[in-house]
Order: sequence, then structure tokens, then C-alpha cells
Amino acid sequence: MTAYEELMAYDHDTQALSQVAGRLGWDQETIMPRGAAPQRAEEMAAMEGVLHARRTDPRVGAWLAALNGASLDPVAAANVREITRSYERASKVPADLAATLARVTSTAQGKWAEARAEDDYAAFAPVLAEVIDLKREEGAALAAGGDIYDAMLADYEPGTTAADLEGMFGALRPALTELRAAILEKPMPQGVSGSFDETAQLRLSALLAQAFGYDMTHGRIDKAVHPFSSGSGLDVRITTRTNAHDPFNCFYSTIHEVGHACYEQNIDAAYLLTPLGRGVSMGVHESQSRIYENQIGRSRAFTGWLFGQMRDAFGDFGIADEEAFYAAVNSVSNGYIRTEADEVQYNLHVLLRFDLERALMAGDLQVGDLEAAWNDRFAADFGYPVDKASNGVLQDVHWSVGLFGYFPTYSLGNVYAGCLHEALRAAVPGLDDQLAQGDTSAATTWLRDNLQRHGGLFEPREVIAKASGQAPGPEPLLAYLKAKFSDIYAL
Repeated sequence: MTAYEELMAYDHDTQALSQVAGRLGWDQETIMPRGAAPQRAEEMAAMEGVLHARRTDPRVGAWLAALNGASLDPVAAANVREITRSYERASKVPADLAATLARVTSTAQGKWAEARAEDDYAAFAPVLAEVIDLKREEGAALAAGGDIYDAMLADYEPGTTAADLEGMFGALRPALTELRAAILEKPMPQGVSGSFDETAQLRLSALLAQAFGYDMTHGRIDKAVHPFSSGSGLDVRITTRTNAHDPFNCFYSTIHEVGHACYEQNIDAAYLLTPLGRGVSMGVHESQSRIYENQIGRSRAFTGWLFGQMRDAFGDFGIADEEAFYAAVNSVSNGYIRTEADEVQYNLHVLLRFDLERALMAGDLQVGDLEAAWNDRFAADFGYPVDKASNGVLQDVHWSVGLFGYFPTYSLGNVYAGCLHEALRAAVPGLDDQLAQGDTSAATTWLRDNLQRHGGLFEPREVIAKASGQAPGPEPLLAYLKAKFSDIYAL
């Protein structure tokens, strides 16, 4: 066997074990007994220890050295690029630190869930402080004298720095704030009324998943406090949640996670259990979930079809016709929860988190002051106070599991989705006629062929530029939002 063949055979098993570790995380969020948490923390730590040892094995370094300067085809070169990135990163982080992080974040996740249920930030703060200390230690090792937060960003969006994001977000914030203010001066659309049976919600949720191309023979839908997608290749699972008085929470959480899942399911099968067999970055991943959820799922054409499906499932729910339903689905209103925020305000929620977590990592903000800082920033950005911790600093799971640098990829994904949507509309001019029938195949096929099938073959911004025909920037997203909401609210 050649050095490349030996490297790929070895990495195949590392990828498989990584999927097993991910399945442990899925189980913890869905069906694991609460009392199993201490044991699960040890299991996760043990698995991380095994993975860290494999990723830093001297043989990997030797194979990579043998391949340095070798003439490789594009797929092989991309595999080597990704394995090199993983090897260099893992080699900088001590094995005991990696295992400790896995153990502590597994424990912290359970403590976060308990604190969230009790609206008690003080109960969560000590373990969060422990997570942050460990993440700073990891970030310092990765940065090797550079910026710690940039080193964390590289885990989720290679090639992007905080300075890059500041420039992009700086263009988003004033435009979104201005649009939000204009909309909130207008009357709010009529919302749904009544109670919506959970079983019926989940039944329609499954129909929506399949309408967007989710392959249930290689996936499943479960319930979780915080919806997510897990896995890649032949086993890609999603979760959703229900609210008896807000069925949109279930339906659009499902569509959002289906966007993530379809990205994974549609990657070229030849990349299975290789470094290229997963989404290339969280920003690109988020572009798929957001374009499925918003530009397609909240379009006038598709909501017209969904209106009929909801009437069949629930009868009269207080909205008279398709146009009123379209306005209700896209209603802009005050709210605390990021995952429930409308398209106009969503990124403002993300920018709040981006700034706070950077301050935490820099040591400019202490854990004991985080809740007050969150509440002050929220009041400044949205104009009303946070009423309880579960609607504020405790609403997201991310910090409990150490995902610092993850939040900004949500807004980056929205920017990417704006670019992709502009190109999609140009490529499929009759798209709305199909969406009005509940047929998303033209849109999802375009996304599969132009982006999803590539997996990790190209770098994040490269794959967006190839698919959309332009370098990523906020202009298409802002133009789309202004046109859509000016129409709905007669601005």
C-alpha cells in the first residue's frame, strides 16, 4: 500500500469511531436516562481519549510527511489537507486536556438543563466557569501565541477570523436594526389560535421532512429540548420540539434540521467515512438549514401549500387564507428566543452572543457578571428586559458543551444562504410554481448538485463562491430581507 492508502485506511476507522462518539451525544440529548449522566461523562471522556490518541498517532505524521509535495488528485489533496488540519490541531492539545474537556462538558450539559428548567443561572455558573477555563487553556494551545478566539473559530469555520466577521456583522447590524424599527411600527399580522395536538404536529413534521428530501431510511426524528442534527453518511438523525400553542416552532425547527441533515445525506457516497464525508464548515452547514427553513420554507409559494396541509390536520386555526398565513409565518414581533426569532431579528440575537463570548474568552467579562451583561445588552438591542434566565443567558446549550466560536457561524450561514438563494432563483425561474404544490425538488436538487455533494472537497468560502457565482457578502441577504418584508408590511 502507498502512504496515501495507509493513511486513508487508518483515518477510515478514526472517522467511524467519531461517528460512534456523536451517537453517544445524540442519545444523551434524546433518550438517555437522567441518572446515567455521570457514567456518560466517563464514556465520553474515554472515547475522546481514544480519538485524540488516533488523531495524534506518530504514524499519521509520518504518512503526511511522506506525502508532502506529492502529486495528488483533487480529492486526495483535499483529504490530506483535512487530515493535516486535524493532526496539527490535535497535536497541540494535550491528551489529558482533551479528555477532561469531554468529561466536564458532558457533566455541564446536564447541569445546564437542570438550571434552565429552574431558571437558576447561579446553579450553572460554577461549571460554566470550569468549562471556560478549560476552553481558554485549549485555545491558548491552539493559538500558539495568536488570538485565542480565532483559534476557536477555526474549529467551525476554517479561514475566518473575528476581524472578518466584525466587518460583515458591522454591515448587517445597522441595516437590520433600521428594518426592524420600520416593521414594528406596523400592525402585527394575525397569529394562529387554538391548541395543536402534539401527535398531529409530529405527523405533519414528518411529512415536511420528506417533502424537503429527508431520507427516513437513513434517519429518524426525535424530540429534544434544543433541536439538532447528528451524524453523517448513512445515519443522519434530527430532533424537533413541540408547543401546543405554536405549531410553527415544530414545523420550522424540523425544516431547519432537515436542511442540515440533507446536506449530510447528499454528500457524494464515495466520501463516506473520509474527511470529505461531512459538511465542510458550520457556516456552510447553516446556509443549508437557513435556506431550507426561510427562503424556501417561508416563501409565499410554499406557505400557500403548508396552509392547506395545516387546515387538513387541524381544521380552523384562526387564519382565513393563504396570504394571511404567509404574513403569520413571517411575523416580526418581540421575543427572547434565538431559535424562534424571525428572519429580521435572528442575526441580532447571534451578534449579542458573538460579542459576549469573545469578551468571556478574552477575560474581559467574568462568568459571575455574564447574566447581567446579557440582560443589559438584550435590553439595549431589543428595547425590553429579559424576564427569566431560560429566556436569556440559559436558553442555548452551546456554552455548556464548550462550543465557543460556533455562534457567529449562524449569521455567516445566513449570509451564505442569501448568496445561494440569489443564484438559485436565477437558475430556476419557475421555482414558485413547484413550491406552491409542496414540491421542493427543483430547489433541493440545485443545492445538492451545486453544493451539498461536494462535502469537504472545497474550502468553505470557495464552495459558496462556486455555487453562487460570487464572493460571499451580506448584500444579497439584506436585499432579500428588505424586499420580502417591505412587501409583507407595506413599508
